Amino acid sequence: MSTNNNDPTGAQAAVFVESVEMPKDALLVEGPDFNKPLSLHDLLHSYKAMGFQASSLGEAMEIVEKMASARWLFSIEGIQWRLSDEPVAEDEPEEYRDPKVREQTKCKIFLGYTSNLVSSGVREVIKFLVQHKLVDVVVATAGGVEEDFIKCLAPTYLGDFNLKGSDLRKQGLNRIGNLLVPNNNYCKFEDWVIPILDKMLEEQKTKDMIWTPSKMIKRLGEEINDESSIYYWCAKNDIPVYCPAITDGSLGDMIYFHSYKNPGLIVDIAGDIRSMNNEAVFAKKTGMIILGGGIIKHHICNANLMRNGADYSVFINTAQEYDGSDAGARPDEAVSWGKIKANSQMVKVYAEASLVFPLIVANTFAKHFHQQQQQ
Repeated sequence: MSTNNNDPTGAQAAVFVESVEMPKDALLVEGPDFNKPLSLHDLLHSYKAMGFQASSLGEAMEIVEKMASARWLFSIEGIQWRLSDEPVAEDEPEEYRDPKVREQTKCKIFLGYTSNLVSSGVREVIKFLVQHKLVDVVVATAGGVEEDFIKCLAPTYLGDFNLKGSDLRKQGLNRIGNLLVPNNNYCKFEDWVIPILDKMLEEQKTKDMIWTPSKMIKRLGEEINDESSIYYWCAKNDIPVYCPAITDGSLGDMIYFHSYKNPGLIVDIAGDIRSMNNEAVFAKKTGMIILGGGIIKHHICNANLMRNGADYSVFINTAQEYDGSDAGARPDEAVSWGKIKANSQMVKVYAEASLVFPLIVANTFAKHFHQQQQQ
């Protein structure tokens, strides 16, 4: 670089620091070319190179593809994992030495989500996953359970974020963001669930039945008999649903009212912790897909601590880490606790889940499901 006596050479040296050579395999920043006709897959495939949260979303799709792809009958070269891909360990239990068992042992996928997502249309995305056995373990909040059943009984409506709370209160309408749930929906839920709680109490007394939240949710899923329900399919497909704070919602209200009408029902929250942790402890490989934060995020991560961390992790939420919250914590913080393996694949997408989770499912689970259906 040439200079003359009048050039501010110190400033030029500061501005034009010589660059290092970029690696030959460095990814170039590039967006989609809309001069070409693009399929949904083509568009989503371009996200990885776009930068910012688009790149995180692209990475999330790659990680979900890896944890999910071994479920398909056809091979997806280079990205699927089965236990048969790895050598038999010296201390391997006898059951996992059988080649057929090793071929069928796949990554166990934990799916967690908060109640607002079931209130929204993400409910149908989740229902698709459990209907076709595409995830193995579900963790939800109380609202994430009851809102599914309530929607089987009466609809939720689209409203507006700016509707005035005091006006809605007078009209008996509850607002969830820009969604509206009439109070009558909860009355219908009470009419439906109280007789089931009566039967559960009777079985507790006569059959020594010990009800845990997961057993309770399975029972409700069996009782609803509605194919639009997430938990109908979880019960039908024997997918366990864990809800450590099952009393924190309308279900808790119903349990409270029932305790006066017909006292004595016991729901043992401690009974589920052994089952939940064992889901992770005895899994050969685990993946976490967590939509939102709070108790569902920690419950899944903490279970994976018991096996020295998950192998694949995708977090999707809008929380920040600066207040030290678990919701806002990035995956690397979970590595420090042993909840995610240090050498694993992990990403956090800073986005509202209803925007991006349907895209992830469309480009992974749903894509392969429909490819398999066509074979």
